[in-house]
Amino acid sequence: MNRDLWHEIAVVLGRNKLRTFLTGFGVFWGIFMLVIMLGSGNGLKNGTTAGFAGNATNSMFMWTMPTSKAYKGFKAGRRINFRNADIPAIQEGVPNLDVISPRAQAGGHRGASNVTRGVKTGAFSISGDYPQMVKIQPVKILQGRYINDNDIAEKRKVCIIGIEVYNALYMPGEEVLGSYIKAQGINYKVVGLFSAVSSDANRSEQQEKTIIIPLTTFQRAYAYGDIIGWISFTSKPGVPVSEVGEDIKTILKQRHKIHPEDAMAFGSYNLEKTYNQLISLFTGINLLSLIVGTLTLLAGAIGVSNIMLVIVKERTKEFGIRRAIGASPWMVMQQVLLESIVLTLAAGILGIIAGVWALELLSYAMANISTEAGYFRNPGVNLPTILGALVILVIAGIVAGIIPSRKAVQVKPVEALHYE
Repeated sequence: MNRDLWHEIAVVLGRNKLRTFLTGFGVFWGIFMLVIMLGSGNGLKNGTTAGFAGNATNSMFMWTMPTSKAYKGFKAGRRINFRNADIPAIQEGVPNLDVISPRAQAGGHRGASNVTRGVKTGAFSISGDYPQMVKIQPVKILQGRYINDNDIAEKRKVCIIGIEVYNALYMPGEEVLGSYIKAQGINYKVVGLFSAVSSDANRSEQQEKTIIIPLTTFQRAYAYGDIIGWISFTSKPGVPVSEVGEDIKTILKQRHKIHPEDAMAFGSYNLEKTYNQLISLFTGINLLSLIVGTLTLLAGAIGVSNIMLVIVKERTKEFGIRRAIGASPWMVMQQVLLESIVLTLAAGILGIIAGVWALELLSYAMANISTEAGYFRNPGVNLPTILGALVILVIAGIVAGIIPSRKAVQVKPVEALHYE
């Protein structure tokens, strides 16, 4: 492709600069809106899924509720409790179970207990856990360690504390490992300090205001006996956690003499289901954005096609002379198609650049205005999306130039030479 051809394209498109600008602006706006909508969809997805960073996304949580059906001499409305012995029974009877961990919390879910250290005091959540809980609700160990199997077996009076607990009970820089805190009249030795993994502000703050002790120690300290508050578990890869949940309910109903059809005896929260629903939602949002953006781009391409038809009509005599001196139909079509592609591609690339810059400015502004981005985080588009947009631009340019180029080759040289 020689330099004269590119020079001719520049001359043709530059004859009427306002018309070229307005035509290209339609394509520019279409691709700009496509990038903005896809980037915003990614921002919503990033912000929402960031809150799941502190949990295994294939996890489920289960607790007991009053029964709704009479069974084997027991009346409806009976309240049962999970027991320590339920855990090995579940592990043995559910082959697709991956991790299971029981938990008990002082004061129930989100309950708080007074904790003291010297003259300092605070209200924090106290949880009795197994070591496996860290696989379901990960934390970042800043100092020391997590609770272990020996802590469980020996019912040790040890704990790990969240960073918010440390900030309330300790002086800045004060040594935490080996120190003691008191709750319910019992002194616990601090063996670890942790922070939350989740980037969700509310969830992180709640988790970092928690004191974790061995479940067996918790049961003794709070006179729980062998009672468990609730259980959390994950399924093996490729197995829906809902299936594991149903298997666990079946075993628990048999162990606690609950009617097999009692759907109210257990409460549960399926994090995997919620996560998959959100992923499906954002997939739909991105698909809708792609459709709307592509249609907007198509409208711009139609504008390019119309203008190219006007340009072809203005150059009727020129095309006639070319044909008369031996130019082939393909050479004429090539000229018009290239002009259409260049106009579409140039406007589109500017639209992509503007869209990416707009998303970067938005991300920068949000990072500086507030430390928490909430449900909108790191809006942007990836390289495959940009390359896909460029492909769409080339196709749009070809489509926009097909009709005008065919119109150009239909010009008869004799008639064109007499065209005014």
